[in-house]
Amino acid sequence: MWLPIIGLLLGIMLGFVSDVKIPTQYANYFSIAILAALDTVVGGIRAHLQQMYDDLIFVTGFFFNIILAASLAFLGVHLGVDLYLVAVFAFGVRLFQNIAVIRRLLISNWKTMRENKKKN
Repeated sequence: MWLPIIGLLLGIMLGFVSDVKIPTQYANYFSIAILAALDTVVGGIRAHLQQMYDDLIFVTGFFFNIILAASLAFLGVHLGVDLYLVAVFAFGVRLFQNIAVIRRLLISNWKTMRENKKKN
């Protein structure tokens, strides 16, 4: 569970501390890669809450999602079609679905804890 959160915090800190400028021609690639990475991190948190988390699945999914999203954007540029929008839509939908499941799990856990405290 801590691996996704530590990675996210480390990435945010490095982003604020570093002075890296991304050229505008690569902006679509990086934005999709970031969206894919966020999707994987939120999916890892969901898997942990559902007690199904696996480090290997998380790490391989992280890199696979980023490579797949960047490849779609690259292919779209060469075909003259905005294929990056497909990745934005797919990862955006998954991101919001995972956040909704996390919210439900947290509320369910919170209600269970409250009921257990009342019984004791």
